[in-house]
Amino acid sequence: MKRIAVLGAGAMGSRIVQNLLNAKYQVVVYNRTASKVKPLLDRGAVYATTPKEAAEQADIVISMVTDNDVSRSIWLDPKIGAALGLSKDAITIESSTLTVDWTRELADEILNRGAAFLDAPVVGSRQQAEAKKLIYLVGGKAQTLAQVQPVLLSAGASSIHHIGSVGQGMTMKLAVNALFGIQVAALAEIIGMLDKNGITSVKAMQYLGDLPVISPAALGAGSLMAINNHAPMFPIELVEKDFRYFIQTAQAFGALIPASTAIHNIYQEAMAFGYGNDNITGVVQIFI
Repeated sequence: MKRIAVLGAGAMGSRIVQNLLNAKYQVVVYNRTASKVKPLLDRGAVYATTPKEAAEQADIVISMVTDNDVSRSIWLDPKIGAALGLSKDAITIESSTLTVDWTRELADEILNRGAAFLDAPVVGSRQQAEAKKLIYLVGGKAQTLAQVQPVLLSAGASSIHHIGSVGQGMTMKLAVNALFGIQVAALAEIIGMLDKNGITSVKAMQYLGDLPVISPAALGAGSLMAINNHAPMFPIELVEKDFRYFIQTAQAFGALIPASTAIHNIYQEAMAFGYGNDNITGVVQIFI
């Protein structure tokens, strides 16, 4: 059985590690804050002190980190970057949500070293990772994807979509997150308007939930807004980051995105109000 390195053991990475351990894979884990991986080590994971050390011990290297800067650091640090430890037949999987430009730059660096590369971000949050209901959106060679498909299924995938070439998995993920963020912010605005007219958020969601105009995703978010449940699953600070990356990507390709730009401003405002650590549903707080 192949040995897998996971770089990043945060909310999502730690759950992926646990799923892989449950599937009896040998897992090497690297995390910038070493103390956070102790529960995984207790369950059988091996700790690597650097990304390079993790990659040296693995056939497949998966990254799940917060942003471009962290991704660049763990892969390409000139002294301890994971790219330095890759074997020629290694397969790398970047599952973080990043800009398309950086994803393709990273792919070039890794491919030039003789290893294979997939961008494979996931749709889903902590609950979906635990339930193995993640949806993988993959860019890269179909042959490479076929080699790692059993690993992705063990990591938590319920479905895997090959979107196209390198970077196109990331493009689709940014689009999905933007679409979700647009719906949630628009619904928050509507709930705020109704609230100021004497229709509580609970009543609003009862009525809207019966109508075909609301998507299942928006309905789920609205139900959390109605009970003021903003426990972080997809924190606003990450929503804002993903909108920023989506806008950068769209501008690079000359796409018009006025709605996304306007909604991005709303999440920036939520950040300014101090709601960055709240779930995406917390955006409703600026309207009520």
